[in-house]
Amino acid sequence: MRRSESSGGDDRPVSPKAPAAWPGPEHPPGRPDMRAPWPASRSPSIESEIEAELERLRSSESAEASQVAGRSKGPPRTALIVCGALAREVLALRDRHGWEAEVLGVPALLHNRPERIPQAVLSRIRQARALYDRVLVVYGDCGTGGMLDRLLEAEGVERLRGPHCYEFYADRAFDELMAEAPGTFFLTDYMVRSFDHLVVEGLGLDRFPELRDDYFRNYTRVVYLSQTEDPELHEHARLAAERLSLPLTTLHVGYGALESRLLDWFGR
Repeated sequence: MRRSESSGGDDRPVSPKAPAAWPGPEHPPGRPDMRAPWPASRSPSIESEIEAELERLRSSESAEASQVAGRSKGPPRTALIVCGALAREVLALRDRHGWEAEVLGVPALLHNRPERIPQAVLSRIRQARALYDRVLVVYGDCGTGGMLDRLLEAEGVERLRGPHCYEFYADRAFDELMAEAPGTFFLTDYMVRSFDHLVVEGLGLDRFPELRDDYFRNYTRVVYLSQTEDPELHEHARLAAERLSLPLTTLHVGYGALESRLLDWFGR
């Protein structure tokens, strides 16, 4: 794991009590909640996108169900039900290790409405059970407050261990980073690619830039947990930190515990 740092930001006072996370949907600005590590949408367009993604998911479930009767299962097959924010990386790991598995995505934008994640995952489980012998959910709790795990326990489906994607990638270093600076705002490759859409537009900063100080006054730095050493992504991370007026620390962690935990599961 390699670390690089760049300075940025201002000297405004910051509360040391704020945890490192996105502003949660039920928390006031500036008091983020690690249970919901995602920006709470303030954009009508993102709300419309969520509804469109869910409708596509429902349509996919109906289409799949109509074809199941005419199919045979064939050889044992595995389905990985994956958060959209992890799909690119899980596909890369599948190809790297030659796993015989299908990746079924769940819309990443549902992190804006975490109470809707369990039902969307359940839709994918119902799809998968008709065609696959093994099912694994590759998701953190992601702000569902334990609802996702309760649903999975009732369904008898396993979830990859971990609270959210930051911990998946950073593994043991995550707790060290939190202890080092509780007011850390995390980025991953996915979050860097989606920063303008999810953070700038999602929080309304494109329309009301003055809200930046409300949302981010308790943060002290940005930590970019990079999966790939892509100069373009590193530049976008630098610009994201600059937009938030926060110093940037970059740690190249690769796939971290996401890879090792998947290897353990496939090795059973």
